[in-house]
Amino acid sequence: MNPPADTPLRVLIAEGEHRRYAALLREQAPELEVFASDQLIDLQHQASTCPVWLGQPDLLAALLRQGVRPHWLQSTWAGITPLLAADLPSDYRLSRAVSIFGQVMAEYVLGHLLAHQRQLFARLAAQVEQRWDNRAPQSLAGRTVLIVGTGDIGLSVARFLAPFGMQLLGIASSPRHLPPFRQVAGLDELPSLAAEADYLINLLPDTSATRDIYDAELFAACKPSALFINAGRGVAVVDQALVSALQQGQLAGAVIDVCRVEPLPAGHPFWDAPRLLLTGHSAAPTDPRLLVQLFVDNLQRWRAGEALVGQVDFTRGY
Repeated sequence: MNPPADTPLRVLIAEGEHRRYAALLREQAPELEVFASDQLIDLQHQASTCPVWLGQPDLLAALLRQGVRPHWLQSTWAGITPLLAADLPSDYRLSRAVSIFGQVMAEYVLGHLLAHQRQLFARLAAQVEQRWDNRAPQSLAGRTVLIVGTGDIGLSVARFLAPFGMQLLGIASSPRHLPPFRQVAGLDELPSLAAEADYLINLLPDTSATRDIYDAELFAACKPSALFINAGRGVAVVDQALVSALQQGQLAGAVIDVCRVEPLPAGHPFWDAPRLLLTGHSAAPTDPRLLVQLFVDNLQRWRAGEALVGQVDFTRGY
C-alpha cells in the first residue's frame, strides 16, 4: 500500500549526477525527504527506509542484489537491462524514462543523415589532402528511411524527419497504422523493408527478440548505398557481420552509438572498420530537468495507484 499523500515520503536517488537530481527534486517537490548518493555503501544504509528509488539502473541493480527493494523505482535511463537480470526481483513497480528523448534523438539522427547526404566527412578528407571536391550532393527528399522501433522515440524521430520529404517506413513488434509512417510492419518483415532503405536506423530496446537481428544475412539484403545507424542497443548487432559488410561494400557506412561492451575495448574491430563512426553512447543523454518532471508526474500517479508513464512489463522487458 502506498503512503498517504500527506505522509512525508523518503526518496532514494542513486545517480552519478545525484546532487543535481536532488536539487531539482527538492525544488519541484519540497515535501519529499531526499537522500542522494552514487556510493553503494551509502545507499545501502538508506535504501530500506526509502520506498521510492530514482536513479540509474546499473547502480540500483547492485542495490537490489543486497536484498532490499523499493515499492516503486523510476529509472533515469530509457534502457533498463541491468534491472531485468534473472537473479533480481520483479515484485515492485518499475518505470523507465520515456517521452524525454525524442527531440535529442531526432537531432542526432538528422545530423548524421545530413552529414552523410552532404558528404561532410569526404569533404573533410579532401581538404586534408588539398583535393578539390565539387561533387553535387543529393537531397534527403525522396530518400527512404526505415526506423526499426516505432515507440515513443522512434515516432518522435519520424515526425522530425517528415517535413524533409522522406519516405518513412517502420518496424514494430506487430504491424500497425501509425502516421507519419507510410507503413509499419512486424519484425519478421525487417529483411524485406531493409532492402528498400537508404537509411536503416535501429532504435529497438534490448529484448530476447531483438538480439543479433542485424546479422550477415540482413546486411547482405541492404543497398550498398545504405547508411546504418544504431542508437538502440549494441546487442542487436552481430559485430563481425557489420564489419564484414563494410569491408565488402555491402553498406555505404555505419554510425554506431551503442556497443555490446562499453566502453569499447581496445582492439575491437569497430575501432578501425572502414566508414564506421563511433559516437560513444551520446545520442540522447538524459536531461535531469525533464526526468525530474517525469518523476514528479509519476509520483502523483503512484500515490493514486494509477498506471505509471513508462511502466515496465517485466515479461516483455520494456
